[in-house]
Amino acid sequence: MGILSWILFGLIAGIIAKWIMPGRDPGGIIVTILIGIAGAFVGGWLGSMVGMGSMGDFSLGSFITAVVGAVILLGGYRMLKKA
Repeated sequence: MGILSWILFGLIAGIIAKWIMPGRDPGGIIVTILIGIAGAFVGGWLGSMVGMGSMGDFSLGSFITAVVGAVILLGGYRMLKKA
């Protein structure tokens, strides 16, 4: 259930990250969603290391870490594609 919950969080986090950081992304919406899923995993892993949610629960802390991870990865992806 943990991986499925983070995939679902990632889909939502990707949408919210796109809403927080509007603009054209290289790769379109599919790449943005995949970055959201990856960001949710990275954010969840880092959040569980500092005690802000865990990888297997649906909590506000877990959701925030998923969104933050997605925003960070989306920003990094944009910077790499511009260079």
